Parts: sequence; C-alpha cells; structure tokens
Amino acid sequence: MVLSLVSLCASEVVSDHSSSPCWLRWVPRELYGPLLDAAFTCSRPLAVGELVQRWPERMLRVGGRRKRGQTAPNRLCIQALLLAVVRGLSDHRCALQVLDLCGLQGDEGGMGDSMGGWSLTVALCTMVVQARAGAQRVQRREGERERKRFSALERERDVKRERGPWKRGKEPNGDEASTDNEAVEGKDRESMGSCGPVGDEGLIKGVRRRMEMERKREAEVAGLGGSRKETDEKDLNSDVLVHVRADLFVNARSWDRVRMALSTSGPLKLQCRYLRVEEISVSSIRTLLDLLPRQGLLGIDVRYSSLGVAGLAELLPLLSAFPALNSLRLHYCNLDIRRDHIGQEEVLRDLSLGLAKLQELRRLSLTALRLPGQLRVLLSSLPQPLEILELPYLSLSPADLAYLSCSHHASTLQQLDLSENRLDETTLPSVRRFLSQASSSLQHLSLSGCGLNDHLLGLLLPSLGGCWALKSLALALNPLSMTGLMDLVRMAVRMPSLRHLLYPNPLEDYQPGLPDLPSSAQLLDWPLDEATDINTTSSQLNRLLIDSGRSDLFLTCDLLNYDKDLVN
Repeated sequence: MVLSLVSLCASEVVSDHSSSPCWLRWVPRELYGPLLDAAFTCSRPLAVGELVQRWPERMLRVGGRRKRGQTAPNRLCIQALLLAVVRGLSDHRCALQVLDLCGLQGDEGGMGDSMGGWSLTVALCTMVVQARAGAQRVQRREGERERKRFSALERERDVKRERGPWKRGKEPNGDEASTDNEAVEGKDRESMGSCGPVGDEGLIKGVRRRMEMERKREAEVAGLGGSRKETDEKDLNSDVLVHVRADLFVNARSWDRVRMALSTSGPLKLQCRYLRVEEISVSSIRTLLDLLPRQGLLGIDVRYSSLGVAGLAELLPLLSAFPALNSLRLHYCNLDIRRDHIGQEEVLRDLSLGLAKLQELRRLSLTALRLPGQLRVLLSSLPQPLEILELPYLSLSPADLAYLSCSHHASTLQQLDLSENRLDETTLPSVRRFLSQASSSLQHLSLSGCGLNDHLLGLLLPSLGGCWALKSLALALNPLSMTGLMDLVRMAVRMPSLRHLLYPNPLEDYQPGLPDLPSSAQLLDWPLDEATDINTTSSQLNRLLIDSGRSDLFLTCDLLNYDKDLVN
C-alpha cells in the first residue's frame, strides 16, 4: 500500500507528542481526519485523545470495513477515543454530534492488541453511564451556585428593606417613611415575582401550564397517529449531545451493564446497528429490544441460546417493530421441529407468520437448527426474496433442495452456504438447477464438507462454470483426489470473476487408513502425511495459474483463515 504525502506527514506530526501544543491550535479542520488516521495507525493514544476532544466536525466515523492486511485499532487508542468523547462534552471547541463506531471491533482473543466486540460493548456502556454521572454532577454544582445567588439576593433585599425607613432621615413611624417603606416593599414584591421564589399563585399557574402542555402534546400525538413511546424518545433525545452508533455484543456477563446504558438518559445516547447476543434467555432479549431505538437496527445475531421453537415464535413478532431490520442469524439455538410431535403444525404456522412480518429481511442464517423438510415452510413466507442464505449443518433433505432450486429466492441470491449438508446423486440435480437459476447473481458459494468426490464434482463442474458472477468458492473438506482437484482448478481459471478458491487437501496428502468416502469430520481430524511434500500440491496448482495468466486468483487450503469478505 502506497501512502500519500499527507499520510506520511501526518504520521510524522503525531509521532512526537511533546510538540502537539505547538501545532494542534493551528491545524485546519480538513487535516483532523488524516491526523486521526495516522494516530490510530501509529498507535498514538495521546494524539487520538487530543484530536477527538476538539473534533471540529459534526460526525466522526471510526471503523467500517478494513482493507486487506489492515489491523483493527489498538485497544489503548480506542480507550483514549472514548475518554476524549466524554471530555469533549464540556469543551466548546468540540462540535461532535454523531460518533459512528460500527465495525470498529476486532477479533475477540485474536492476534495483536485490538478490542473485541464484547470488550468494546462494555467500554461503550461504561462511557455512557459515566457521561450521565458527570452531567448530573455539573447540574448539582450549577444548582448549588444558583441557590447561593438567590440567597444572596434575598439577603440584600432584606437589608434594603430594613434600611428603607432611614433613607430620608425620617422616623420609621413618620408618614413619609411609611410611604417610602411601602414603595420599597412594592418593588421587592415586584422583583420577587420576576426572579425570586414562586408564590402560591405562581405555583398554581405553573401547574396549570404544565397540564395544558401535556394535554396539547397528547393531542398532537393522537392527531399524528404516533405512540407515547415515540414521544418519550423524542423528549429524551432533546437532552442528547452526542449519538453513539455501534455494534453491540451482549452475553450473560454484560447484559446488565448494557441494559443500564440503554435505559440511561443523558448527554450520550447509545444506538445499535447490529445486535449479537449469546447465551441469554428470550426474556432478556425482549428487554434489550424494548430498550433499543426503533430506527437504526439492521440485524440481530442470536447464538448458543436455548430459544426452542416456542421462544423463536415469541421473538419474531418483536423483530417486526424494527422497520430497517434486514438480517436475522440463528446459530445453535436448540431448535428441533418434527411433524410427528403434537402441536408442531401450530408452531410452524406461528414461525411462518412471524417471518412474514419482516418486510426488509434480506439475510437469513440458520446453523444447526435441525429443520429437515421445513425449508419451504420458512422461506415461502418471506415477503421479499433473500440476498444471503446460510444453511450449514441443517441436514437438508432432497425436498428442501428441490424447493430452493425453484423458489423465488433462487434468482436473487448473492451468497449461499450449504456447508456440511451431504450431497449425492439424488440431490445433485436440484443443486445444478439452482446454480442455473442463480448464475447471474450468485457471488459467494460454500459447499465445504458436502461429501463431493471426484465423480460428483465432475457432474457439478459445468454448472459451477456457468456462474459467471461468482467471486469466491469454498470446497474444503471434500474427499477429492489430486486428479479431481486439478479438474477443479482448470475450471476455476476459466471463470473471470472468481477471485478466491478454498480447495480441499487431496486424499493423497493424508496418512494411510482413511475410508473410501471419508466424512468431513474425518478429513478434519486425520493427520496429513509428513512424508508427502504438501508444497508439491501447491506448486502444481500455482503452475496452472501461471500458465493460464490468472495472477488475480487466490488459491488456499487454509480453512481457518479463509475469509470470503476479503474479495470485496
């Protein structure tokens, strides 16, 4: 990556923190962005804090999709950013109103010192609560100063009232002194009515005024068809100085802190773009959804939570309250639907009705939910065709694949994941029919662990070659020989849009003892033969790439580090 002259100069400027008082006061607002990027890149948390505390723009966006090879920001830099946002609330030089941290989090427990999703969520919630406490302390100090000011004014009036009869040298019982005293008292009453303590009549007027305003607001809400909750949200937002947008990761350990932050009214307002929850109950998920603003939530990801079929049926109607929701992901949520169980028909109907209310849903991910034969019931109720469909470990039946190949989703899908669903000669025609329907739209396809041997892959290659929009193809953990693997790569180099190919290790690279048709679990656990030079396979495949002139096609057998998103 070639750095621009501005980036190089910005890196040099932020490298020496001792010089920041010299240049920070003179830097134009157009250079704040490059300087902040350089501070993140060079891991300069002090520079990050100083720049953010006096941020001159209305919006600050940190995060988003990272380029290939670019790491997530340093943990210390993120902490400095959050502290600076709180300090900037009382800094007149800071114009920040919207802080967008969506996509900022790195890999939890990964390499480097990046801040994962859970840690970032906890830090954000702590920042919101601390900002509210700071605002309350400021209000208490201002209230105390105001009380002292009014006390001083009242004492001054009392002194003037006592000295009033003696102003003109008359006795307090004289007529002229009485007249002056009445005038002074009249002025005192007048001044007390304008800035002093409120009397009974003023208090009654104030109460009546508030009642009239409340009735007027309720009438406006009724006339516009709005809800009381929307009105309350508007009232709470009137005191908000900075709106904070982020992706939240909530589990049992952080649930209470997130709940407190979302229910806190103060200078910082936390908003959620993607909500990921793990190992919490349906009632806790319901509480979170009730606290989230209705606008802005794009997706929800539920993992390792024992929802059950009844829990999912209860959850789906709650999601329909979010008009922009376009992604629903359910992973290992203990769903098991069987038609022979009593009441399952009614549960399936409830699920279908719940999905039908998600008007903007474009992504649906279902992992290991044990739903064989139910794909038609779930997908046919969706009002709009999907763009992303992920169905790994779903034990799809031939009927499921047959429905998918002719459904209204087939021609619009851009991404399909059928990993760990075993394919054979009975289901392969449905897969080929689907590929024919999706040839112009499908960009990412995963058939890893589907039991494709040389014969089955040979039947599938013509259909795969016809997907001219395909950018990434994953075929790991399939029992292919070196011959089948070479046929796969020869087909891949003829696909101009293909950029990533995740191929399986050929059977010749494994130690002896594998069965004739090993499963994906056996291929994953079986050791590779140390006597076989793995680099020989890689060099043969790379030779094919060189001979075909496809230097833009990336081949890998590294399943753990494969990332199809790098294609974009």
